[in-house]
Amino acid sequence: MSEQTVSATAQSKPPKQKFEFPSAVTTLAIVTVLVWMGALFIPAGQYATDADGSPIPGTYRRIESPLTFGERVEQLILAPVNGIYGLLSPVRGFVDTQTVGRLFGQIGVIVFIMAIGAFISISFATRSLEVAVAALANRLRSRGWLLITAVMLLFSLLGSTMGFSVETLGFYALFIPLMTALGYDRLVTAAMIIIGAMIGVMGATVNPFSIGVAAGEAGVSIGEGIVLRVILWVLLTAMAMGWVLRYAAKVRSDPSNSLVGFDEPAPEDESATDHAVEDLAANPAGADQTLTGTQKWVLAITAFAFGLMIFSVIPWSSILGGTTGPADYDVTHVAAAAVPYWFELDWWFPQLAMLFLIASALTGLVAKMNEKEIVRLISAGASDMMGPAMVMLLAGGVSVIMTNTKTLDTILNAMEQLITGASAGAFAVAAMLVNIPLAFLIPSSSGHAALAMPLLTPLADFAGVSRPTTITAWILGHGLTLLASPTNVVVVGGLAIAKVGYDKYLRFVWPLLVGLLVVAASVVAIAALA
Repeated sequence: MSEQTVSATAQSKPPKQKFEFPSAVTTLAIVTVLVWMGALFIPAGQYATDADGSPIPGTYRRIESPLTFGERVEQLILAPVNGIYGLLSPVRGFVDTQTVGRLFGQIGVIVFIMAIGAFISISFATRSLEVAVAALANRLRSRGWLLITAVMLLFSLLGSTMGFSVETLGFYALFIPLMTALGYDRLVTAAMIIIGAMIGVMGATVNPFSIGVAAGEAGVSIGEGIVLRVILWVLLTAMAMGWVLRYAAKVRSDPSNSLVGFDEPAPEDESATDHAVEDLAANPAGADQTLTGTQKWVLAITAFAFGLMIFSVIPWSSILGGTTGPADYDVTHVAAAAVPYWFELDWWFPQLAMLFLIASALTGLVAKMNEKEIVRLISAGASDMMGPAMVMLLAGGVSVIMTNTKTLDTILNAMEQLITGASAGAFAVAAMLVNIPLAFLIPSSSGHAALAMPLLTPLADFAGVSRPTTITAWILGHGLTLLASPTNVVVVGGLAIAKVGYDKYLRFVWPLLVGLLVVAASVVAIAALA
């Protein structure tokens, strides 16, 4: 064979493709299959429960699996469907679409983000947000760090006091164009929102849906241990803000430091937010434009809608009244025994979805759009959110599999055995660590607390650790997991909206997680020994 032939053959070989981390939908599909396979080898088990449905320590027993292999396969196939609108039977403890019970699926969140997409689509069509964002970016210019600090501090405070986290999914469309105009990549926006809210959840102080429920299960006041929790909130929030600001400064000074780059999404993946980013980049002089009267009205509607959303979901009576749980966060979003104030709206995802759909229609009317244009923009905005919706329904399906296979109690029992008989300091750290895998399976803070705290509190008494310290250790483990868990819709949904790969986010956040783990473990160990 001649040298020319060999050379031609070598040149004709296709180049090796570089491995790319799969999309969020594929990642969660893989996680779902792995959890399902794990459940095949974890024996089914059950705790006896008290009158409130809480597990009683020391009563765990093995039971026959309630599902045949064929039914388990059916559970895997139906996991996404149950993740959308599955119902949890209070009698059987089983999730499916044919029972009577409370909503277990993510349909409420999905409808909410689709309504947000509709509103953002019609708002950007008026160019009011584009002009306002350009003007704000021009005013801030070299002070983007101040915006990052303010947003993270606000979201952390809301997360710490009332569990504000899923609601942040509505803010991406506002912040992505602004942060991009200021010279930051999409990872900065995603980190600012996700870590800002979830660090508050981890450092919860009086959140009735985590601390309140846990305190109710432990039989203590929500105010006990608050000094320790406030100290932790300050420490953890400062660490989180410092980490995000450090990366943001590196990206702004040298775009090559970006982990995600500044490439625009493919045309078929573009949303109204992406078009706004492109317009700002193509027309930096937009900062000099003046808002018209119509655009000012649209901005007023936007400010009112987002302000009302925040106000309407705050459980004022639970926070100001210091009520302890237990509470059912997923259904009522309000703590038990709290008498609502006259101004308290107690809204949740159905009401919030209608708020933004009404705001969408009102914006179209104010902008003098015809009926067909309003419907087209609302439909286009809602369709932009189908990718994040797919991620959320798959995340919900993981919890359904663990619930229906009756393996959660077996995992709880393993956790109970691991921490039994530990010394005070070791127990506090272990109580935090053993709740990390449980939070992966049960992202709901109220659901996690209702399962874990009845087992932890009597063990804490034997170890000589106060119940408030045990509650703090529990929420630290729970919150640390939620900062990066693929079953947490705040993380995977936010990354999907921001179009940031889950692998890139993990690469960014893992050193912070290690630092948070070390600080949290050290503080609770010292508190347990004090």
